[in-house]
Amino acid sequence: MKTRFAPSPTGHIHLGNARTALFNFLLAYSQAGCFLLRIEDSDATRSLLTLAKALEEDLMWLGLAWQEGPGQEKGLGPYYQSQRQAIYTLYYEQLFSMRRAYPCFCSEAELLMMRKRQLAQGKPPRYNGQCRNLTPEQVADKKAEGRLASLRFHVLPKQEIRFDDFVKGEQVFSSDDIGDFVIQRSDGSAAFFFCNAIDDALMKVTHVLRGEDHLTNTPRQILLLQALGLPIPAYGHMALIVGEDGAPLSKRHGSFSIKSLREAGYLPEALQNYLARLGHTYTYPNFLDTQALANQFSLSRLGKSPARFDEIQLLYWQKQALLHLSQDKLADWLNAKIQDYVPAAAKSAFIELMRSSICFPEEAVAWATLLFAKTPVLSFNTEVKSFLQKVDPIYWQTLLTLLEQNPLDFKVLITQLQERLKFKGKALFAPLRLALTGRHDGPELAKLFNLLSYDKIRERIIHAKNL
Repeated sequence: MKTRFAPSPTGHIHLGNARTALFNFLLAYSQAGCFLLRIEDSDATRSLLTLAKALEEDLMWLGLAWQEGPGQEKGLGPYYQSQRQAIYTLYYEQLFSMRRAYPCFCSEAELLMMRKRQLAQGKPPRYNGQCRNLTPEQVADKKAEGRLASLRFHVLPKQEIRFDDFVKGEQVFSSDDIGDFVIQRSDGSAAFFFCNAIDDALMKVTHVLRGEDHLTNTPRQILLLQALGLPIPAYGHMALIVGEDGAPLSKRHGSFSIKSLREAGYLPEALQNYLARLGHTYTYPNFLDTQALANQFSLSRLGKSPARFDEIQLLYWQKQALLHLSQDKLADWLNAKIQDYVPAAAKSAFIELMRSSICFPEEAVAWATLLFAKTPVLSFNTEVKSFLQKVDPIYWQTLLTLLEQNPLDFKVLITQLQERLKFKGKALFAPLRLALTGRHDGPELAKLFNLLSYDKIRERIIHAKNL
């Protein structure tokens, strides 16, 4: 089995494309097959080499290493379409010699008027073939006038195109509904329908798994490959990802590029676990590593309905990924952000404390600032200040007395405080937590206590008492 991911480098990878890449990776991995990366940069006006390199970097960061493609030559390259024009020219010439391709001189304005007339007549908009029967002399005259020509594929009439979509089931199309389509643009570059199909065949791709927005492209590509006598892969078209409004996920729903999510601090393991379940079901509901995700991946578990993006679920898998992250990887994830805030002696304990307390590195910076700020006392917001002002002064005095007796033993301190004051629950813990951090929420109080120096603990308690 060989699957592929074939993006166009016209922007950064977004969640929809990332899921397509992941599913193709998992499908190949589950069958001990090959995952191919091909960069479809045939449209030079929209493609950028820098974006192509960023795309490759994002895939590697996601953990989706390709077995064939750029940097992994297997003799079927090059894997950038911009470097394959000579290959496409051979097939253009073959189709032309078979009278299955012809030059089209129709302008955009002419094509627009053609579509408007067809729609007004209640017909599907498609090319009417008006350049198909131009004589060689007419073609030469138009070229002499300086008119540019695209190249169209001649779709034979009354043909039925059937294929078994391995996601949606049997599909049937009529060639009469398709019309002749462009396979080479007027600037000489290869059109998507053409180069995408040719490359899949020449690179021996066996399974094409892509979004259902490509479903109507498939009969065109099958016709091309049949005409050229090239192998046809199995096709599967999965439902798209939609936003809260039910519309296909796009930039208007927020910034969901892999680049932006990576910069925000999301972990690749979180995105893998979230995306793998977005339109695919797993019997095991807990966190899975890449190998386990692949082992349980099955085409039969792909959903036929659109998958809805849910940021809360994405955050859930971010927390799960943090809980399963190794100590070294967790340290790498946080070090760059906290190195200027956390003392070396406390760094290991602080990093481990953050594992179950945060979702993103910036939150660790906030905690590091609270715990290790050079100024010993905190500025409290109105709500916290009001709460602390209502605490019985006896609480503070007893706490300070016990602190002097047991300066760094939190368990003894809190036990004795409870015994003396007969407090429990919120009344026992909340004043101390707020005095030390200014926050109601956060990591386990005992672990926070152990990270602070005796002097800082004492000064913060006195500051709260003096309110």
